[in-house]
Amino acid sequence: MNKRLLFLSVVFLVCTSLLTLFWRMGAIPVITYFPEDNQTGFVKTGTALELISENSSDSYEMIWTSTSKSEENLYLRQDASLIFNNGQLIGVRSNWRKNTDTIRIEEKFSAEDSNYFQAISFHHGEVHYPNKIKSIHHSTYDQLYVIDSPSTILKSFKSPETGYEHEWARLLNHTTEQQLVYNWKQLMAYYDIDQKDYYAIPLTDLHKFNTEPLPSFTQKQTKQIIGQLWEGIYKNYILNVKNLRNKTVKSYIPLILFDNQHNHLMVLFEWNGQKERLIQKYPDF
Repeated sequence: MNKRLLFLSVVFLVCTSLLTLFWRMGAIPVITYFPEDNQTGFVKTGTALELISENSSDSYEMIWTSTSKSEENLYLRQDASLIFNNGQLIGVRSNWRKNTDTIRIEEKFSAEDSNYFQAISFHHGEVHYPNKIKSIHHSTYDQLYVIDSPSTILKSFKSPETGYEHEWARLLNHTTEQQLVYNWKQLMAYYDIDQKDYYAIPLTDLHKFNTEPLPSFTQKQTKQIIGQLWEGIYKNYILNVKNLRNKTVKSYIPLILFDNQHNHLMVLFEWNGQKERLIQKYPDF
């Protein structure tokens, strides 16, 4: 009996160790924040949305890419990218590689009608030293307005310049904002949150904090907060819809709420009507 118990204990420990190894090696990929490495960084990062061609009178083809290159090969490189159409999630892609400096994500897809596309990516790398692990990270963003109107030729632009483009951008921004505000108000009401207690931004604005500090925080502190925030978003949001091809998921741009008392942040989002909330405490600076 004792031998049997010993055997089962050994099997359990081995299985647990293997599961832990597979998790870290990417069988179940995660992004883990480590202290910022000041000895290396990225030489290139970017997210891009582009209109390729008109497929027919009713649809057109788009390409969505996320690329990053670090200064040197790193123990682990991971990138994740999300794309939204008029505020609604339409795609999530992620990629990871060991001992490399470059990650590229590329996806072609078809769409129809006039739309406002937004994509945001998180570029991450683990730097392993003999007695410590550090990390580098960066966010990038792109947007594209596509005008598919029966009365005009198919057109796209990043930012409006002409009166015609400004009018279409205003219309698409308004439609997107209405949908998002309605969704966010429902989430805040469900969790009984007073927006006055928080500094609120959409997930798609996180790239702004690459060079802009959060209110009452330094740029260094902001970088850690955003890095740890992306870790939580990856584990609790991105992994749930990594492959949308075989899933039907209705979700809108998550709302990020930064506590005015500088104690915590929240991420509010929804899956097919199911409301979710992620709460993260700020580090002890």
